[in-house]
Amino acid sequence: MPARFVNLDRETPMFLPYDLREWVPDGHIVHFILEAVEQIPTAHFQVNDRGSGSEQYPPTMMLGLLIYCYATGRFGSRTIEAASYSDVAVRYLCANHHPDHASICAFRTANAQAFQAAFVTVLQLAGHLRVTKVGTISIDGTKIQANASKHAAVSYARAGEMIAQLELEVQELMTRAQQAENQETTEALDIPAELTRREDRKAALQQARQVIEARAKELAAAQQADYVAKQAKRQAQRDAGGKPPWANSDSAERDPRPEGAIQLHRSAERHHESRQRPALRTVL
Repeated sequence: MPARFVNLDRETPMFLPYDLREWVPDGHIVHFILEAVEQIPTAHFQVNDRGSGSEQYPPTMMLGLLIYCYATGRFGSRTIEAASYSDVAVRYLCANHHPDHASICAFRTANAQAFQAAFVTVLQLAGHLRVTKVGTISIDGTKIQANASKHAAVSYARAGEMIAQLELEVQELMTRAQQAENQETTEALDIPAELTRREDRKAALQQARQVIEARAKELAAAQQADYVAKQAKRQAQRDAGGKPPWANSDSAERDPRPEGAIQLHRSAERHHESRQRPALRTVL
């Protein structure tokens, strides 16, 4: 019976509208981040109040986008923009919109302090709900819960320490984001324009494959011709009664072992012969 495989069809479009919520598991951290940022006031975030220009993305969406991507190890604005196409969770978070890298960078730069405070608040909410990990950020929620039952002064002191630690972690993430932004600006690697369309990309791949196959055939032909020439030369020497070129005239008489090994072997032979000789006894 021949092997059976699952049918993969990427060409047929979806005729019914798809629900991105079905593609993201219920326990995914993106659900918590979305619900947490909805609890944070965003009226103080800088937006275009004049209403001129293109429609802008809501601060809540941009806030959740940055927090989720930073927490999952994606910092550069170009990397985040690419994730809005390739990452299902990010597509769900952005409601299938795709913020460009310039908008992402501008929002982060204009609202740096407000974003940092909101990020810390989200991590605090995670600690109170005993969400032990937000992406790659570990949170000790048991200590936050325990502080609530202690003396008020001790609880406030410990809470201050916890907030300070969270602020340090968020500041480190923002520093990494700025470094990634600088690196992407100076070392941005984009797909060439002639390869952006699917048809052009397939044609370029087919052409590259043909070039590789042609080179492989040329190399194989050259190697075959060289092999045939060597075989013919050796056969001609055999027919003439001579030795092949790789045979040395004194190979039969010369010991193939290194000189040091020969000397060591001879010493061992002499030692063995001396032990085999009968001992001479003096007859009185």
